[in-house]
Amino acid sequence: MSVTVDGDKSGSVPGRVRRVLRGPRAETVPSLVGTACTVIGLIDVAAGVFPRFRASRMHAVAEVLPGTLGPLSAALSVSAGVLLLLLAHGLKRHKRRAWRAAVVLLPVGAAAQFTYRHSVIGALLSLALLALLLRHRGQFAALPDPRSRWKALANFVVMGAGSIGLGLVIVSAHPRRVVGSPSVSDRLEHVLYGLFGVEGPIGYRGGVDWTVGYSLGALGLLTALTTVYLALRPEHPVARLTEDDEARLRELLARHGGRDSLGHFALRRDKGVVFSPSGKAAVCYRVVSGVMLASGDPIGDVEAWPGAIERFMDEAKAHSWTPAVMGCSETGGEVWTRETGLDALELGDEAVVDVADFSLTGRAMRNVRQMVKRIERNGYTTRVRRARDLSDGELEHIRRAAADWRGTDTERGFSMALGRIGDPADGDAVIATAHKEDPDSPYGDLKAIIHFVPWGTDGMSLELMRRDRSADPGMNELLIVAALQASPRLGIERVSLNFAMFRSALARGEKLGAGPVLRIWRGLLVFLSRWFQIESLYKFNAKFQPRWEPRFVVYRNARDLPRIGFAAMQAEGFVNIEPPRPFRRRRAARPARPCAHIRPSHGEHEVRAA
Repeated sequence: MSVTVDGDKSGSVPGRVRRVLRGPRAETVPSLVGTACTVIGLIDVAAGVFPRFRASRMHAVAEVLPGTLGPLSAALSVSAGVLLLLLAHGLKRHKRRAWRAAVVLLPVGAAAQFTYRHSVIGALLSLALLALLLRHRGQFAALPDPRSRWKALANFVVMGAGSIGLGLVIVSAHPRRVVGSPSVSDRLEHVLYGLFGVEGPIGYRGGVDWTVGYSLGALGLLTALTTVYLALRPEHPVARLTEDDEARLRELLARHGGRDSLGHFALRRDKGVVFSPSGKAAVCYRVVSGVMLASGDPIGDVEAWPGAIERFMDEAKAHSWTPAVMGCSETGGEVWTRETGLDALELGDEAVVDVADFSLTGRAMRNVRQMVKRIERNGYTTRVRRARDLSDGELEHIRRAAADWRGTDTERGFSMALGRIGDPADGDAVIATAHKEDPDSPYGDLKAIIHFVPWGTDGMSLELMRRDRSADPGMNELLIVAALQASPRLGIERVSLNFAMFRSALARGEKLGAGPVLRIWRGLLVFLSRWFQIESLYKFNAKFQPRWEPRFVVYRNARDLPRIGFAAMQAEGFVNIEPPRPFRRRRAARPARPCAHIRPSHGEHEVRAA
């Protein structure tokens, strides 16, 4: 594998990386087998459902086959086909357990094809795929994914819905053998009874009722068995940051934490971590929907990054996870692409304010200056302190207010969120609060909160912003300005504010002379901003006259980008496909939906225009 990078001598465009592969891809056979498994599964299902499905009959053999095997073989064909469809994705991901199950099911499907439909073609296709699986069994060695018993409930819902849908097809596949004219409700009732092995209200002629009954019973049994298996198998919990891992990461951050503003977010305790052989570097990650998602740059000594990246890629290969990195810096993108052959794409820009250059004077800062002055005249005051300087009572007060002011039921964040406030281990974090006396507020005079995490010894990175919905507009501007003005007293020289996705496209697209393609792309981003506040983030960040640092997404190939994007949205909390928690604490009053996001990792953050 060789990697070439397009760009000028300054090396300012590491996101335009091309990958050149030599020789066949290692995933060709599993991908082919998975696709073939899908085709065979569909053939098995069709052979069991449709009586006149295309097949080759062997009349001489049919005369000696017991007729009573027909309905049972149809049910076996349907069951084997459904299971093969479920296994196809696992085979594409090199999963060993999927391979074992397919090796057992393919002969069953072939026997059902031959016995029920006397289809030589269907049986030969199943046996040919079986031979391919056996020949390339060494390529199916991936370990199972982390799992929990919630998957049993998800399986019951998905399989149940699928069984009902397929059952309606089975019930309706014999129109000339149906007695009378059953309604849709009668068909649905017949399916529901059949899934439980009970005879329904619809009658058939010519022994078809046995075929339909066995097929529906097989679907119901398949749903029950897979659900029971998932519910009773031992749990394999997702990776968690142990106390020893966290201690080692904090040592690395103490020595090298000033290099990346996202470094402290590696200390989220719902992440896993792999260290380089020397222990001088580490990559933190979370596995979401089969994607091994890292965020930011590796932690530690840059010279040791390749060792940590290699361990990360080995772990992804062992489980057949799709490797991806969200929000790495220019240097990080160069190292990732050089060491792994992955591609990189510019995702957006991080807004960084140099404290020494920040000032409210000048025409460019007029809107921010006027808003801050107006809010201060309304009686608001601010306090900016290190977390270790707050009492336990104040921290608990802030934590409860932040939880109550959250704009969503789901706590959002992954790549640019720590997920906690006031932890004793995070004493260097900075908390800015806005206050105004309010006798009707359950939190007294507390009106808004900003939480920054350390960025080395002389910087801080915005992690969270929450405010009381009854507070005046402009709380974000007020607290950011207060934090920037207090930074010299705290020894802070640089502040990372927010991440603006596709900022360069928005900025160039609105300039004079922008081409039609760029204008169309900007128009699409503006349209999407109605839901994702892409343009609002860019304009809010630009108020503080920051410098822009590009951030990149690293991925294997373009086909993986939709999957990586969906996994990232799950990790950040924008998409939640987990079953609801039955005992989740319910807040008395749901806050109004925020109108924009500060960081993409926190949907509850809000941007209020002047």
